[in-house]
Amino acid sequence: MPRKRRIFARILFLLYLVAICILCFGKFSGSSDFPMSLLGIPSDKIVHFLMFLPFPILAFFAFDKYTESTGKSLLYAALTCLAGCLLAAGTELIQSRLSYRSGDPNDFLSDMAAIVLGSILVFFLDIRKQKKQ
Repeated sequence: MPRKRRIFARILFLLYLVAICILCFGKFSGSSDFPMSLLGIPSDKIVHFLMFLPFPILAFFAFDKYTESTGKSLLYAALTCLAGCLLAAGTELIQSRLSYRSGDPNDFLSDMAAIVLGSILVFFLDIRKQKKQ
């Protein structure tokens, strides 16, 4: 990846992490007009899923080192998944300590589901990139 694109991807990833912090730790007032559930799934769990789905993908583009073997691709995806899960766990832990927020294990499960799915996508993206080279 050209240097300018890599710098752009890293800035985008950093802005994403800042947005995650604002969304997870911000103190928001007022009520929302969102429905309480969508297809039987609580809307806040959908929001958590959508919030963490980009993590592995943005991390991949920010730190892409297109690996030369399937094993290294799998390791990269696993480490990205682990880093994302640690971020998700950290946000829930911090939220549980804030007086105006609450930590919810189900939010963490939604975050993890998104991170795992994103990591799987990254793995296949990396494998596809290897085959093209």
